[in-house]
Amino acid sequence: MLPDGIPVKPVYTAQDMEGLEHVTQELPGVYPYSRGPYATMYTARPWTIRQYAGFSTAEESNAFYKKNLAAGGMGLSVAFDLPTHRGYDSDHPRVMGDVGMAGVAIDSVEDMKVLFDGIPLDRMSVSMTMNGAVLPIMAMFVVAAQEQGVAAEALTGTIQNDILKEFMVRNTYIYPPRPSMRAVGDVMAYTAAHMPKFHPISISGYHMQEAGATPAIELAFTIADGLEYIRCAKAAGLEVDQVAPRLSFFFAVGLNFYEEVAKLRAARRLWARMVKEKFNPKKESSLVLRTHCQTSGYSLTAQEPHNNIIRTTIEALAAALGGTQSLHTNSFDEALALPTDFSARLARNTQLILQEETGITRVADPWGGSFFMESLTASLEAAAESLLNEVEGLGGMTEALLAGLPKRKIEECAARQQARVDSGAQVIVGVNKFISQATDAEAVPVRQIDNSAVLTAQLARLAQVKASRDGAAVAAALQAVEAAARSSERQPNLMELAVQAARVRCTVGEISDALERAWGRHAASTAVAPGCYVATRNAGAAAAGLDADVEVAEVESAVARFEAITGRRPRILIAKMGQDGHDRGARVLASGLADLGFDVDISPLFQTPAEVTLQAMDADVHIVGISSQAAGHRSLVPALLQALREAGMQHVLVVVGGIIPPQDHAELYELGVAAIYGPGTRIPAAALDMIQLLVGPEALAGDKAAAGGASAA
Repeated sequence: MLPDGIPVKPVYTAQDMEGLEHVTQELPGVYPYSRGPYATMYTARPWTIRQYAGFSTAEESNAFYKKNLAAGGMGLSVAFDLPTHRGYDSDHPRVMGDVGMAGVAIDSVEDMKVLFDGIPLDRMSVSMTMNGAVLPIMAMFVVAAQEQGVAAEALTGTIQNDILKEFMVRNTYIYPPRPSMRAVGDVMAYTAAHMPKFHPISISGYHMQEAGATPAIELAFTIADGLEYIRCAKAAGLEVDQVAPRLSFFFAVGLNFYEEVAKLRAARRLWARMVKEKFNPKKESSLVLRTHCQTSGYSLTAQEPHNNIIRTTIEALAAALGGTQSLHTNSFDEALALPTDFSARLARNTQLILQEETGITRVADPWGGSFFMESLTASLEAAAESLLNEVEGLGGMTEALLAGLPKRKIEECAARQQARVDSGAQVIVGVNKFISQATDAEAVPVRQIDNSAVLTAQLARLAQVKASRDGAAVAAALQAVEAAARSSERQPNLMELAVQAARVRCTVGEISDALERAWGRHAASTAVAPGCYVATRNAGAAAAGLDADVEVAEVESAVARFEAITGRRPRILIAKMGQDGHDRGARVLASGLADLGFDVDISPLFQTPAEVTLQAMDADVHIVGISSQAAGHRSLVPALLQALREAGMQHVLVVVGGIIPPQDHAELYELGVAAIYGPGTRIPAAALDMIQLLVGPEALAGDKAAAGGASAA
């Protein structure tokens, strides 16, 4: 049984093709495109090799891009740092610990010019992952190219510009959903008028799967987003045939090999049918789904990290056999830190070997007509279409988001998956089965970013930009942006105004602030999915013929013992600090601990250490748990410890989880962190450890023996 509830049989025959006989007549490049968007597929040209990268300063990222291109890369995929994503300049007090840590810092056109220095933008395809601050970043790219001597009409590539998925999972939004969609539409309208070779949106399911969605849910919500963006384009004055041929998609590829191949085939079928039925385009190209893929980050493990090379290779093969148009392969060390030059080269070479040495590019869709694959493709298409219709019934994805449907379903999936991994029902080699005693993670060199050095460089260039520009021109440009954002009219186009603002050296933060004054800043719900974790564990125990899950029972007994000793249950505040919006780990932990009997508070996203301290005081917690996925732990966690001490809260335990390189553990412990729970930590094990840290293991010894005796009985 697949995670989507689709049964898989050991043998498939011609009987499984009943109702699907027509697929044996289908060809690549022909409607409904399940066999591929192009007739020749890789036999004429292999997929494009892209490496998503960006870190530290624009100078360092530029050097990395040049090395990557010289070594066989075919296009650039730019990762921006979190302050840039969230519309803050590097000098904003909320972002000091995030500057340059999980992407490249961009404050103005001057940074963008350095980022692409020596890279011919009239010949190089550039993909930019940007959503919240899409208007200033896209504008600065256009202006930087023009000042390099490249007209907007010559630029090729893609801007992600997919704000809907940010409200579901990744959380690098700035404004509420409805005004955010206006920005999306204005970018599409601008590119239609001025950038005919550029894709104005990449509709992303990747982050949905990374946040816990099953392949069918990823597929359904991604297609639903795409339909919503066509409606958005129509609202901006575009016809379907002006925009649909220039849409691109972005899917995750995980380790469930057959299902991932089938997902990409089903995506093309479902998109072609939906666009044809709902919008009746005149151009055949409007029906074709073209996609970029990226191997899974979630499947990477901190334990035995070299196993990740194998995982990524399998995922890359699934993407190729599913018919992707371009691919990024993750580096094996990304569960520990940002990739090194060595690990990035190995990831890139994985694709080169698949293209050059395996022969898989010689045949277009070798799965065509397979009893199993065609049946699985049809089953995935049907499962996704059912959920897609639920979203459409609510009025489309924007309304579904406001109703909370997508986020709830994804978080429930994430909690169930964590329960399966923790119980061993879902095997992860080296984590919950075939566990090695080797500590090779500690021997893996990792990339370390000196936040203070990056911040100093960014602040210096930002100050220079502000000192050398025309203040009156800046004020006029920002006033024009704000006035247009406040207006109910769709003219003037916000992207046009952002280009004018960027040209006079308005910054990312200033343009974003002008929009925020008109639209406000969005705040997400802190509710979590209750009941899923323990229910999945109990169902697994029942399926194994057990009366109860022993590990769950042990934690519940420990919680009861803690309550008997202290008069209340253990209380934890789970918080995200800085601009890191990747909240899967935090929300799954919150759900799991609540199911196990903890009192759980979860903070809003994007908190400062001072704000977390106030929340800890107000809730009178025993523990503060910090989730860090973007390297901010080296500056933000020490600041939190200091803030707690200054508030007289030094008795509160601080524990940290997420992507924490082993090389940083000793420093964090020395500063006062009580425990570090990296990827692969079981929630019950963390729960027991935290209770023992609070009351001592001897206080729970009797209960552990009692729990063991009860389970044996």
